[in-house]
Amino acid sequence: MHYQALLADGRAPTVAALAAEVERKLPELIESTVRQIRAEMPVYADARFVTHAELRNSVRVNLEHVMRTLRGSDVPDLSQASATGRARALQGAPLPELLRAYRIGLTEVWHRFVELTARGSSQDLAGLVAATSAIWALIDDLAEALTTSYRDTTAEVMVAHQNRRSALVEALFAGGSATEGTLWDIARVLDLSLDGTFVVVAAETPRLGLEPLPQIEARLRALHHASAWRLTPDLQVGVVSLRDPAAASAIVELVREHPVGRVGMSPVFTGLGNTARALHLARVALSSLTPGTPGLVQFTESPLAGLVASSPEASVQLAHHVLQPILDLPGDDRNVLLLTLRAWFDCQGSTKLTSERMFCHPNTIRHRLKRITEELGRSLTNPADIAELGAALRALNLFPEAAHLPAPR
Repeated sequence: MHYQALLADGRAPTVAALAAEVERKLPELIESTVRQIRAEMPVYADARFVTHAELRNSVRVNLEHVMRTLRGSDVPDLSQASATGRARALQGAPLPELLRAYRIGLTEVWHRFVELTARGSSQDLAGLVAATSAIWALIDDLAEALTTSYRDTTAEVMVAHQNRRSALVEALFAGGSATEGTLWDIARVLDLSLDGTFVVVAAETPRLGLEPLPQIEARLRALHHASAWRLTPDLQVGVVSLRDPAAASAIVELVREHPVGRVGMSPVFTGLGNTARALHLARVALSSLTPGTPGLVQFTESPLAGLVASSPEASVQLAHHVLQPILDLPGDDRNVLLLTLRAWFDCQGSTKLTSERMFCHPNTIRHRLKRITEELGRSLTNPADIAELGAALRALNLFPEAAHLPAPR
């Protein structure tokens, strides 16, 4: 402790004598300190964190302790500084302002010591030096105790706030049980509009505990979008408040900047109470991407892919039901026909573009397409058949193992 070490060299009696003189006018010292703090510090003048009465009481308690310590009546007890640091941290007062108030108070004490020593002989200069050293050593001790307590309390408050925030985010994504009052509380704590416009983002984690979208909340805040996120073992999910529905494109671009895995985004929706449903759609959109393929898909970009991804078992059954005759062919035949059919869909039904993509003559493509229709018993001009074939191909693309499983019974 700085103060005890300083007075161990024999200066204590000189400091104690001066402190006893100053203590006789302690009420005046307290009022002078309060006036100075209020004059120099708007946060105290405006009673932003403590009332004027609370400020005066805090100054009185702290100065009484300081004077007892300087007189030698008390060992330096730093509990009061620690208590003040904790109380102000809980009130949200800024730490620099607290330290400045302490410095003002002890500077007022030092001014009284200067006045006393200025009246005496040159011998009093040594007393002033001793008193000055003692006061600033005590300031160091008090500031250290206050700062430590303040920071420890702030850390506790932040952990408690984060725990509550995490619980509210979890409740928001869980949905179902949230009443209107609960939603209002969630919106207030998460700084989200209850009736605002939102999207939900779901990003696949590359490894346990690793965020696929690091610093995403801060990056969105820089674009003036509030958001709330949580990290699970397999996903990082967040709800993002949009300034307007058109802002969703900016969110898409931001998320696409550094994709490390599959990312799904819900359609734009209104009302915080619809977040749980939007999360489901974001997860469906994510599932529509082939595993191991980084990228982002918004549900509205491919509703059919989302529908297929949302029901794996039914989708596999659909793939087998529609494509079974081709899946039963020998390997080379099966692969050539499936690749041709996929290319034809990708090329919007153009034989010419399909042949260019597959590096073969258009007549070869026409022959393969004719064989596909014969094998499957479906037409490539009938809209209903085309829709079923497209859904079956998407299912096979999302669940490739289905091609090697026995047909469902």
